[in-house]
Amino acid sequence: MKKKSYEIDMCSGSLLPKILAFSLPLMASSILQLLFNAADMVVVGRFAGSTALAAVGANASLINLLTNLFIGFSVGANVMVAQFYGAKKDRDMSETVHSALVLSQICGIFLLALGILLAPQILILMGTPQDVLGQAVLYIRIYFVGMPVVLLYNFGSSILRAVGDTKRPLYYLLAAGLINIILNLVFVIGFEMGVAGVALATVISQCVSAALILRCMMHLENGCKVQFSKLAMKREKVFQIVRIGLPAGLQGTVFSLSNVLIQSSVNSFGSVAMAGNTAASNIEGFIFMAMNSYHQTALSFASQNFGAGNYKRIVTALLECLAMVTAVGLVMGWAAYLSGNQLLGIYSSDPRVIEVGLLRLSVICTTYCLCGLMDVLVGGLRGIGSAVLPMVVSLLGACGFRMVWIFTVFQQNRSLWMLYLSYPVSWTLTAAIHILCFILIMRRQKGRGKN
Repeated sequence: MKKKSYEIDMCSGSLLPKILAFSLPLMASSILQLLFNAADMVVVGRFAGSTALAAVGANASLINLLTNLFIGFSVGANVMVAQFYGAKKDRDMSETVHSALVLSQICGIFLLALGILLAPQILILMGTPQDVLGQAVLYIRIYFVGMPVVLLYNFGSSILRAVGDTKRPLYYLLAAGLINIILNLVFVIGFEMGVAGVALATVISQCVSAALILRCMMHLENGCKVQFSKLAMKREKVFQIVRIGLPAGLQGTVFSLSNVLIQSSVNSFGSVAMAGNTAASNIEGFIFMAMNSYHQTALSFASQNFGAGNYKRIVTALLECLAMVTAVGLVMGWAAYLSGNQLLGIYSSDPRVIEVGLLRLSVICTTYCLCGLMDVLVGGLRGIGSAVLPMVVSLLGACGFRMVWIFTVFQQNRSLWMLYLSYPVSWTLTAAIHILCFILIMRRQKGRGKN
């Protein structure tokens, strides 16, 4: 069967053009997503005040904490579909796709209940100030109503990426994001709904993106085609998805836990520090998501070629992704730092908020390429079926180290600068260990005569 133009055969031909064809739409999607999130922040900060901005920002790390475990399962679906695609096993692809979509809805309903019931208590445990708490709870309860569609979109777009399609998720995200912006203006400015308006606009736009991705998958002509009559959880496929996705999800959850701990430390400096931290984090998100496109690229290229048995091609693809993510991290990171005053001024006119935000940018943005290197290596390791090792290394090297830093070094010098310094130090340590792990695993493959 002739391949559709949206698909990419990652197992043959020149690598660089295919890596660019895969990663650039993915990068554009990620940046667009952050632009739409930034629009939320700008509308809230400008028209609902700095307290509302702090309330939305205080939820970011908590949302990641509660969702990353289940979104990690979409990584397992991506790897399995890509490996079956590379091995040309359409039946296995179809069973994996349908099992993954059912799993996404079970997880989404569970998250809906979990977020509504437990999020307020967690926000209190995080030390969220009283002047922020009420609005933060309102925002997160509305946001979590949309969890089933959030996971449906994440699983669906992950499956499309597995076969090289990063263009159509970009189109769907663009449509949903424009709806989100329009609804933000209507709900927050027109109806003066504050954080509730931002949350409601987000949920509605997520419904749109999920519906578009599902419609797309129903019209595919390969093993990823969705048919409602085939929706069922095949035990073997679910086990494989969870085997790869659970370590990825646990890693994301513990990373989020360390970020919640950092957010709690930021909270101790007051609402101004929270607002400045929120604005800077939102700017950093553009760089992270641009770099993360190469994590996804390394994951998909490694998975397809692993399924096809092309081990040398995996190494070449990983090296090219490492070079690209370094360039993107350096250029975008330093550009953000040097333009910090102007960028932060978009979020808030309060000079104290801008000062805090600029401090964070000076530490994190200038070294952000280290985070990109770490993530690309994780993608390569997961793509070749090594799910547990990158999780253990990341948890000990990044999360564990960061937590120890907060309870030791930070306690000796309680400043925001010292708090933020934990990021680049942990990235360096973890990336170095991941490099050693990848070299050892690839040597083992050569020793088995599979290169």
